Amino acid sequence: MSFQNPVFIPGPTNMPESLRRAVDMPTLDHRSSLFAEMLHPARAGVKQVLKSLDAEVFLFPSTGTGGWEIALTNTLSPGDTVLAARNGMFSHRWIDMCQRHGLNVEIVETEWGQRIPAGRFEEILTADRTHRIRAVLATHNETATGVKSDIAAVRGAMDAAGHPALLFVDGVSSIASMDFRMDEWGVDIAVTGSQKGFMLPAGLAIVGFSPRAMAAVDTARLPRTFFDIRDMGRSYAANGYPYTPAVGLLNGLRQSCDMLLGEGLDNVFARHRRIADGVRAAVKAWGLELCAASPDLYSDSVSAIRTPDGFNATSIVTHAADTYGVAFGVGLGEVAGKVFRIGHLGMLTDVLALSGIATAEMCMADLGLDIRLGSGVAAAQEVYRASAPALKDAA
Repeated sequence: MSFQNPVFIPGPTNMPESLRRAVDMPTLDHRSSLFAEMLHPARAGVKQVLKSLDAEVFLFPSTGTGGWEIALTNTLSPGDTVLAARNGMFSHRWIDMCQRHGLNVEIVETEWGQRIPAGRFEEILTADRTHRIRAVLATHNETATGVKSDIAAVRGAMDAAGHPALLFVDGVSSIASMDFRMDEWGVDIAVTGSQKGFMLPAGLAIVGFSPRAMAAVDTARLPRTFFDIRDMGRSYAANGYPYTPAVGLLNGLRQSCDMLLGEGLDNVFARHRRIADGVRAAVKAWGLELCAASPDLYSDSVSAIRTPDGFNATSIVTHAADTYGVAFGVGLGEVAGKVFRIGHLGMLTDVLALSGIATAEMCMADLGLDIRLGSGVAAAQEVYRASAPALKDAA
């Protein structure tokens, strides 16, 4: 693998040089006043990215998986029931975590390539007259399949059923890349990580709690120590941490939020959509299909591309790494060997995306697929030429 080439995996993502430098900082006393000058602006910036006015933001040394555990252990008790759809590897892993914590999971098995079935959720919640279901889990962007679910529709199903369950959303590969509206969608806990849309190294679990979620914390009985948001909240009030924080990452997060908000969230989302549209045009030109079943499900941060039956899609990823020093994502779980993934989130431009498309073409041609070199690149070029924003002074 070459450090000179960008990566095209759905995370960790490419880092802007300014954020790499922000993370690479001298040792700082995390009990000094300088630490508070990083911590509180980072939390405030995340709150804006979540589009929330009243969320409490917690930043733990962890990853998005740790964020799932933070959501569960701070609000639920052993034996509680949660509702979730299994439509990809990451929804599957969150379900597995629930079961390991002694929770009862009502699972709606869903075809991989489809979104969360909000209508089925409404039926289940309406039938739950005793309100035994305490939380609904929703993966906004299923990274394994490149499928985006409609979180507003999930909240609408809950409201139509008149159900008081909390709504937990995995936004690990969507937040800071795709439109996410915590308050408007009635999200009670939003989970993400530093290594995706925030363009930082892995190492921070970033979690937003609504007032309803905060109210559930004191009655929750699942064990928690390192991930106890009560300890974290008390330390925040004293401008500190309950243990040693990841100071460099917090400094990077502060600057990442400034960068995202400076670009403008709508512009960030439009850039991701434009780059994704180019990738999708390339896939069509290759005569291939996406794992996502229809255009309304397409993710703007990752595309899972199906290869012909009998062809091992993983060989594309291996060949790209070994021959061209470029990283793509392999298929996971039920789609392992059936798809390869192009991540197109974080620090990417049209020009960088074209290099990934060109590399994928070379790999498929090298491996004997009926791919005409330049076909996907040309298709993406047409998209980017038609939608290129006016260049602005970056100074």
